[in-house]
Amino acid sequence: MPSTESAHAVAACIRDGFEDYHARFAAITACARLRFDQRDWAAARVDAVERIALYDLCVGECMARLQAIAGNAPGRESWMQVHAAFATLVEGLIDGELYKTFYNTLTRRLFATRGVDDAIEFMAIEIEPSDAITHPVARHVYTVSEARPAEAFERVLADYRFDTPYRHRLRCAAAIAVRLQDDLAHWGPNPVRAIELLETVFYRERRAYLVGRVFGEHRFSPCVIALVNDGDGLRAEAVLSRRRDVAHLFGVSRSYFQADLPTVADAVVFLRSLLPGKPVDELYTVLGRAKQGKTERYRTFFRHFQQHPNERLVQAEGTPGMVMAVFTLPSYPLVFKLIRDRFAWPKTMSRQDVEDRYALVFNLDRIGRLLDAQPYRHLRFPLARFAPALREELLESCARSVRVEGDDLVISLCYVQRRFRPLNLYLREQTAEAARAAALDYAQAIADMARNDIFPGDMLLKNFGVSRHGRAVFYDYDELCRVGDCNFRDWPQARSAEEAMAAEPWFHVAPNDVFPERFPLFMGLPHPLMEAVREAHGELFDPQWWRDLQAAFARGEFPDTPPYPCALRLA
Repeated sequence: MPSTESAHAVAACIRDGFEDYHARFAAITACARLRFDQRDWAAARVDAVERIALYDLCVGECMARLQAIAGNAPGRESWMQVHAAFATLVEGLIDGELYKTFYNTLTRRLFATRGVDDAIEFMAIEIEPSDAITHPVARHVYTVSEARPAEAFERVLADYRFDTPYRHRLRCAAAIAVRLQDDLAHWGPNPVRAIELLETVFYRERRAYLVGRVFGEHRFSPCVIALVNDGDGLRAEAVLSRRRDVAHLFGVSRSYFQADLPTVADAVVFLRSLLPGKPVDELYTVLGRAKQGKTERYRTFFRHFQQHPNERLVQAEGTPGMVMAVFTLPSYPLVFKLIRDRFAWPKTMSRQDVEDRYALVFNLDRIGRLLDAQPYRHLRFPLARFAPALREELLESCARSVRVEGDDLVISLCYVQRRFRPLNLYLREQTAEAARAAALDYAQAIADMARNDIFPGDMLLKNFGVSRHGRAVFYDYDELCRVGDCNFRDWPQARSAEEAMAAEPWFHVAPNDVFPERFPLFMGLPHPLMEAVREAHGELFDPQWWRDLQAAFARGEFPDTPPYPCALRLA
């Protein structure tokens, strides 16, 4: 590829490849409205999985076209010309960073890059690219009358049109107005003066969301209106106006939204105004742009890493895992998880089994209980930044995943997650009341997953974490499986004293056999907390409850799991 003309042809091929991906992404996303109108939840789940797989599919297709243009082994020097040509092509585009990430993916695969090659990649670790975006995202603005506030919300509902009519639009509007007036009463009399909502409707699971903010005289707050289609028409089910509730809706334990945004970066800037504490990588990710989320997570972490040159990477707090070695940078809320070379008994799965289960979680409806885990390949860290004990552990127990190259340690594969406080540590640190609430939410997490055909496998407390808002999430997936793949059995009754006293089971146990009555032995909760869990969630220990779930799944029935508490629902 010797000529400038060829470099421009390659750059244009990559640009066209991204735009093809973007168009196909939008086509799948646009189906969300139809699925919502028709209440076709099964098709919506298929769409979500198809859209996740689309990025790698389009990258592969673009790779084939590139090889036809540039050959199988482009030279690095000539690729620098492609880099310059591509920068010119995407300059000034609102979603220029998404184009660059697509380019980077292709470049890294073509050159089998380890670490980062600044000469032929776009990284910009030293800046925050979204800070330069000033283009306002498309939105509707409504003034709220002090005398008749419900009228503004009736206009809102009229402007967002669906094929399914509202059951009673005026009542929905009045309920929204009353809830916001009540929730924001601390702003003063007649607190709601205006509401501003994105034109794009956000869909996920069984709900449509109108996302924006509500204004008082001197302040504003997030505002999300949740709509449901329950077969008798549309209705407004809930209004979220606290940052905590909206942050949870956009959280890292939730599946990705289907939001047909013409451009993405301007929407991310708007969402950051609603959730200033939410990292930009998580906003890109929850909008379905997982690859861009990975790029932004890498960029912000390594910027922080460079700004704290004396801080070392250390082993993460908590009980060391049999399958994963986990480390962190204490001042930054991420953990890095590497698969060990060998697993201690009783773990019997293979390395590929572990990778497959993490890939499964990537495609699942995570219902607010499974922490997003993003795979990263060929990360490069300065060897000196690892604490000695961590460096020794990685080189000894994760030799298949790490290697030393000069002064660096290169990690071939790791999973990166937000750092949550391990539940076993959290319970020791809290008051009795807070510990009880966490134990009950831990049981609720298991029930929520079960009702969505997810069985955690290993229920040990160390495999769950607690968010800063006290919510329990599951983050260790090496034994995770579908509820439908298990055989839930009653615990057999001994037929003799010898059988009752036997140290090992006197009956045959298949690999997929599960005995819910024995769960308390594996949960490890203190007796008072275990009794509270039994009282509130006795169904977890009943084999028939699990078998009834399996029968429901076989009929295609999945229960609804709202992403907010009942207290936020409208009257």
